[in-house]
This record gives sequence, C-alpha cells and structure tokens, in this order.
Amino acid sequence: MNEREMTVYEHIEELRKRIIFIVIFFIIALAAGFFLAKPLILFLQQTEEAKNLTLNAFRISDPLLLYMKFAFIIAFVLISPLILFQLWSFISPGLYERERNATLSYIPLSVLLFLAGLAFSYFVLFPFVIRFMTELSADMGINQVIGINEYFQFLLELTLPFGLLFQLPVVIMFLTRLGIVTPLFLRKVRKYAYFLLLVVAGFITPPEILSQMIVLLPLVLLYEISIIVSQRAYRKSQLIQMEEEAKEQLSE
Repeated sequence: MNEREMTVYEHIEELRKRIIFIVIFFIIALAAGFFLAKPLILFLQQTEEAKNLTLNAFRISDPLLLYMKFAFIIAFVLISPLILFQLWSFISPGLYERERNATLSYIPLSVLLFLAGLAFSYFVLFPFVIRFMTELSADMGINQVIGINEYFQFLLELTLPFGLLFQLPVVIMFLTRLGIVTPLFLRKVRKYAYFLLLVVAGFITPPEILSQMIVLLPLVLLYEISIIVSQRAYRKSQLIQMEEEAKEQLSE
C-alpha cells in the first residue's frame, strides 16, 4: 500500500489528469481511425455474408455516418489497452505490490479475450444469423432491401457485445482481487447467473433455439472458467495479504 493516504481532492485531481491523457490519445487514435475506416468497410463488404446482398444507402448522409462510426470504434479499440492501463494505475496504489504486478497482467489478457469475443461472434454467430434471416425472408416471400447503414449497425450490435461479454473472467478475477466477490458467492448465484445469461442470449439472437444455444454455451463456459479463475485469484490474494501483514509486523 502507499505510505500515505491520498485525500479526496488528490484522487479527483489524479483522475482528471488520467482522463485528459486518455482524451489526447483518443484524438490521435481517431486520426488513425479515419485512415483505417474506409479499407475496413470495403473489406467487410466483400465477405461471404455481405457480397450476396445488395447494400443500399437510403439517406445521403448514410456513407458519412457509417465512416464516422467505424472511425470512432477503431479509435476506441486502439486505445483500449491504454484505458485499461490508466484504470489500473489509478487503482493500483491501493493494492499490495504483488497484487499490482498480478493485475497488470490482466491488460493483455483482456485485449485477447475482447478479440476472441469478436472473432467468435463474427465467424460463428453472425453468418448463422444472416443465413437464418435470409431464409426466413425467402420463406415469407419478402424481398429484402437492405440499407448499408442498417447492415453494419446490425453487425456491430451483434459482435461488439461479445467482445465485452468475453471479458467476464478478467472482470471476475479483478473483482476477486479487490475483495468484492468470492468464489463461494459465484457458486451460490450460479443458477441466477445462468438465467441471466439465457436472457442475454435471447436478446442478441433471433428467436430460434439453435442460435440461442450457440450463444449460451460459450457464455456458460466463460462463467465456469470465471469461478475457477476467481478461486485461484482468491487464494493468491489471501496469501499476499498474509505475507504483507507479516512483513509489516516484522518492520514494526
């Protein structure tokens, strides 16, 4: 822990500096996003799911809105490790030294899980949903006229949440280190967590049991992994705390 406690004003000032730092780098990342947005949009239009569809712009401003949306998303993805590092730097003074070193390793793990969530939703779930929607329209005799803004909006709404949902083990590990949750608590609320995950799966998938199971199974697996991760983090946190308390007693 820090040798002296920071005042509330010092905490606010520290937070303000870190937010300003993030904003500055976000502006820089946004400049990169403006260069990367167009190639990414063109690439996504050539994929198997999109090239069989005729994508239309229903409003004159749709291409610009789409371009800006992708630029901002790219910027956020680029600076996400920096945001996590700033969050860790703000919280770390309240942790023991070994806890600070351990939680710092969560940053690359968090980025990898975010990318894994995007990959799962884009390569596994998204093609299934597009195929389901297309076949349903054909069965109902509906001619789909798809707006390019609506297509990419649907793509982002389906994929980005999975990048966040795949953060569950890291979030649980971090909360366990802070002493907010315990493995025992996670086991007690398991059935409620499963129900909540089922509701989430129902919200982000079509009303079809197979697609919901495709979503639910990895989420349940992530929750079970989170319990195991929490158990290990809890033991390490208890051990670190005991060692630090023993050192403080010896120093006295």
